[in-house]
Amino acid sequence: MYTLIVIVHVLVCFLMIGAILLQSGKGAEIGAAFGGSSQTVFGSRGPANFLSKFTVVAATVFMITSLSLAILAKERTFSSTVIDLNKKATPASPTDGPKDSPPSRPAEESKPATP
Repeated sequence: MYTLIVIVHVLVCFLMIGAILLQSGKGAEIGAAFGGSSQTVFGSRGPANFLSKFTVVAATVFMITSLSLAILAKERTFSSTVIDLNKKATPASPTDGPKDSPPSRPAEESKPATP
């Protein structure tokens, strides 16, 4: 499911980029390269209706797939860093030391002898 949404998301990205680049602007645009004037590329009615509606549909699908990918990525559980892996290997509380460590010495034994 995740892979399918990623594929649809990438395709919609390219379609939306193409639709935006084909729309008429103030200067020379890519739409003028496909048949002379940019106003007659998609017929006598002009590109306003077709391209504007297509851009809205592509943007809506893009937002839906982005939201879906964010929700699915949140639900996926995997460790991506070494720090996450180390957290799983450490003991539950920091006071629990290694079980094989020697017992601590009393305070009297640790004092240096004075002559």
